[in-house]
Amino acid sequence: MRREGSLLFLLLLSCAATSLAAAANNGSVSYDHRALVIDGKRRILISGSIHYPRSTPEMWPELIQKSKDGGIDVIETYVFWNIHEPTRNQYDFEGRKDLVRFVKAVADAGLYAHLRIGPYVCAEWNYGGFPLWLHFIPGIKFRTNNEPFKTEMQRFTARVVDMMKQEKLYASQGGPIILSQIENEYGNVDSQYGSGAKPYINWSASMATSQDTGVPWVMCQQPDAPDPIINTCNGFYCDQFTPNSNSKPKMWTENWSGWFLSFGGAVPYRPVEDLAFAVARFFERGGTFQNYYMYQGGTNFGRTSGGPFISTSYDYDAPIDEYGMVRQPKWGHLKDLHKAIKLCEDALVATDPTYTSLGTNLESHVYKTGSASCAAFLANIGTSDASVTFNGKSYHLPAWSVSILPDCKTVVFNTAQINSQATRLEEKYRKNDETSDESSKRFQSSWSFVNEPVGISKNNAFTKSGLLEQINTTADASDYLWYSTSININGDEPFLLNGTQSNLHVESLGHILHAFINGKIAGSGVGSSSNPKISFEKPITLAPGSNKIDLLSATVGLQNYGAFYDLVGAGITGPVKLKGQNGSVDLSSQQWTYQVGLKGEESGLYGKSADSSEWTSDSTLPTNQPLIWYKTTFDAPDGNDPIAIDFTGMGKGEAWVNGQSIGRYWPTNISPQNGCATSCNYRGAYSSSKCFKNCGKPSQQLYHIPRSFIDSSSNTLVLFEEMGGDPAQISVATKQIGSLCAHVSELHPAPIDSWVSSGKLSRGKSGARVHLECPYPNQIITSVKFASFGTPHGSCGSFNHGKCSSDGVLSVVQEACIGSESCSVPVSTKMLGDPCRGVTKSLAVEAVCS
Repeated sequence: MRREGSLLFLLLLSCAATSLAAAANNGSVSYDHRALVIDGKRRILISGSIHYPRSTPEMWPELIQKSKDGGIDVIETYVFWNIHEPTRNQYDFEGRKDLVRFVKAVADAGLYAHLRIGPYVCAEWNYGGFPLWLHFIPGIKFRTNNEPFKTEMQRFTARVVDMMKQEKLYASQGGPIILSQIENEYGNVDSQYGSGAKPYINWSASMATSQDTGVPWVMCQQPDAPDPIINTCNGFYCDQFTPNSNSKPKMWTENWSGWFLSFGGAVPYRPVEDLAFAVARFFERGGTFQNYYMYQGGTNFGRTSGGPFISTSYDYDAPIDEYGMVRQPKWGHLKDLHKAIKLCEDALVATDPTYTSLGTNLESHVYKTGSASCAAFLANIGTSDASVTFNGKSYHLPAWSVSILPDCKTVVFNTAQINSQATRLEEKYRKNDETSDESSKRFQSSWSFVNEPVGISKNNAFTKSGLLEQINTTADASDYLWYSTSININGDEPFLLNGTQSNLHVESLGHILHAFINGKIAGSGVGSSSNPKISFEKPITLAPGSNKIDLLSATVGLQNYGAFYDLVGAGITGPVKLKGQNGSVDLSSQQWTYQVGLKGEESGLYGKSADSSEWTSDSTLPTNQPLIWYKTTFDAPDGNDPIAIDFTGMGKGEAWVNGQSIGRYWPTNISPQNGCATSCNYRGAYSSSKCFKNCGKPSQQLYHIPRSFIDSSSNTLVLFEEMGGDPAQISVATKQIGSLCAHVSELHPAPIDSWVSSGKLSRGKSGARVHLECPYPNQIITSVKFASFGTPHGSCGSFNHGKCSSDGVLSVVQEACIGSESCSVPVSTKMLGDPCRGVTKSLAVEAVCS
């Protein structure tokens, strides 16, 4: 969150801004072959996804305003059925689930909304957004021509639509919602549903349009979407996409700004040069509506992540990060791109483009009407720089880039040339705004604990013959299911080794297995996102007489994607065997006692007001042992910077702050050592496996605590540690901006703002410039840590001088910037000197605001 004063600043901006949503008050939203038509006018629309339950109501206004400041016109969100109807016919639209409040916040900012009802959402969300009770309706089959499923789908869709209508939130009523979506990416899997697929899609379309929202409906990734449904594209690139009718506009509902993180994986990211290239190519080739998935990713609080093995962080390398902080230079570079595209809007919506080849991998697309309106895109889709001649002028085109010419003459933006500043984020471990030593990072309050019993401890346990699949048994009421049985040992059994030992063999559908023999941990098995199944075999020691075998199966989010994903099971389905030198025994079919969930869950140990008598305070805290609940209190760090818990030292479990779950933690799940590089070449096609960072480290180490979850003091933190850890090692951090940076070449176009005057292309531009601006109101630039003009290299926080470096640049930049909220320095030899003639030079700067 921003420092004090930022909310007032945002409110003033919002009040001063022109309301886009007000433009829809006359209630007309339609489409033709070029674009969405709002109140009779074709529109170029830039959209961004923000999922309301992945942040908090207190964060929504600022996230939406930052989106608007970044050039976003439309906020897109899924509607998550399972959080709104956790029990059939019992609805919840409170707190983070307050969909109406979210849509109204979008309207308050003057933006449009796209409501993706689905109600299947995928979204790396638990069970794809379907409530588990749906699975138990007799005769039901998901996402096909099945009457029980269609009945429930229509009932929920109608409930959401009616709620929006009651609040007059559709554009046809003067509200912000200009689009709705039904189903989601069904075209990726429909062939596997056979003859039921086409009737289901036709029914879905008919059911949606019968809701009479007064706005268009879309289906993404659905080539056979029936009229009047608009079929749209999802993917890293959609410039080649063509809608299934000449009467429908070319729309991109998911441009993946990065990729999701899995526990056990490195952190994926997408270079902004490639993302901007993809966007520019889409508009170059006839697109008029584009949405970033995600524009702000957020957090999978509680047990909402799917996958399985999707992390708690859903940051997605989005332009606004998980904590609500602007990610630079991605946010700023895309903002400049949006301005350049909007300069072309009149030409883009007026006609279709004319294509011309300018050479191998070089091309132009021109939008020209009979009037003076003309806009051009020059593209280099190769991996080497090139020069082209267009309209009698020569233009330099960096590899894998698009130049935008709003007047068909002047390059105002190139996707590969970043003028926007960058920021370097830091985690600060502080107490009372004073830098602390290492020991002061830790929680200052003492810890107390409760041991979770091994095996069966609840009154509602039950016994069945054979092994039960977990999801059908728990209905996902908990991550955990205990399987308990016993075996009598005489000492002469063929499955024994050396009289008392045997090998315990367990086959599980996943996702995690812990085996206990006579109350002691014998070993664990862990699946992965690519293979959740577990084949566990460990030597165990058995005692003469009765021996208790307790197996704890844990899920890490349920399947959310794929044909018939709802039928993918979890838990121990066997066989479970004891194996020795002379034979084995299969325990699978004998009597097993089952317990859904944990004793501590039942008694509400995670609640802030939980019975303190259950907790033990002891100077000798048990550590590195499985199945322990821990509790402590902490004060909020001063200021308004976002807060995270660093779970270093813990194994795996779930954490609650003041009774609210901040999600599953798993810092011991380390990403592979290999696969990361110091930088990622943006040139060439991007894929989800192209660019990684954080190799050899915890997939996720920091876990977001929204400020609205906590009080200024005496906050309760409860952990359930499943595998074993030391809570004394964890700490609270704040996320802060450490430095502002920029690295601009003298070949770059002038900053886009210098070309724009009242939304039109202006004249008398200056050349390339470095522009720095403090991120928060009332801040000034207090120091310049680095400045070099010539051939500097490195990245923000680690710039270095190159072989060519002009003298006196640091003092020039200091004079221009220190003491100001923002500054602009020309990237020119006239001001900075020419240390190496004939060499293309750039200016790199790192500064600090306070």
